[in-house]
Formats: sequence, C-alpha cells, structure tokens
Amino acid sequence: MQPPSQPEILTPRTRKGRGVFDDENLDILSHILDDFIRIPGTSIRLGLDGIVGLIPGIGDILGGIASCFIIFAAWMRGVPYVILARMMANVVIEVVIGTIPLVGDAFDIAWRANRRNYALLTGSLYEPRKHTIQSWLFLIALVAVLGLLILIPMVLLAWLANGLMHALFGVEVHFPTWL
Repeated sequence: MQPPSQPEILTPRTRKGRGVFDDENLDILSHILDDFIRIPGTSIRLGLDGIVGLIPGIGDILGGIASCFIIFAAWMRGVPYVILARMMANVVIEVVIGTIPLVGDAFDIAWRANRRNYALLTGSLYEPRKHTIQSWLFLIALVAVLGLLILIPMVLLAWLANGLMHALFGVEVHFPTWL
C-alpha cells in the first residue's frame, strides 16, 4: 500500500524573489522605464516612461501600467501594505500630473516613480522599520494636501454664494464658525 500523499502548500507571497522578481531584474526594469537615455550635453536622463508619456492621451496610462509591474513584484515579495500604498501613490502622482501637457511631461521625467518604487522595495526588505515610518509620514502628508485641495474650493464657493446672496437678495448667510 502507498502512504497517503500530503498536498503541497504554496504561499501566494514570498519574501525571496525568483526569476523575474529578482532585485537585479527589477533594477533593470526601473532603469529602462525612468533613466536609461541621457540627453547629450546635459545631465538629464529619461526612459521609456518619459518617452511614451509624450503620446497624448494614452502615453501616461501605458507608463502607469508598466509601473504597476514593480508594485506587483513588491507585493509578491512581501512588502508591507503601507509601502505598497506609497508606491501606488507615486505612480498615481506621476500619471495624473503627467497628463498635463508639457509641464506634466517634464514632471514625469523628473519624478521617476519607478526608481523611487524600486528604492522603496529594496529598502523595505532590508530596512523595514525606517521605510515603514517614512511611508506613513508621506501618506499622512498626501492625505492632508488632498484634504486641503478639497476644502479650499468648498470654502471659496461658500464665500461666493454668501456674497451673491447678499448682493442679489440682501440676505446674509451665516456659515459655521470653523469656515
């Protein structure tokens, strides 16, 4: 009689990268996407992400999709979720600001989200505490800035509505004191 066979248990996330997710391969990918071409006579470097970003409409989206490969590799290698969130924020910032004509293209070349994300990936695996704290601070600052970007137009609209109501109907609208 044969002994009962034990099922093989495969973990979905491992800390050691194999093959495509090795540090060397991810470093090469981030280098190709962000800074493998040097503009002659300058110290400015750009990669495929910056070049593809010049295509109106779809270029930044394609660059963002390519950038997601490093984030996926980081998830597979067991990077903490707060650092994955920061990596996603880097890509979102690059894609959103990159959609602005000319200014966005220059920002896309300067921001280098893929190099940042590769540094976050390797740093979080070799110095986890330092990079986790920095990522929390970055995300808190990002949420604060986004909150202000939402709050400022709301306050301006309330102020304009109050002025309009006063000018047209002589009615004074009272808003909460925190506004």
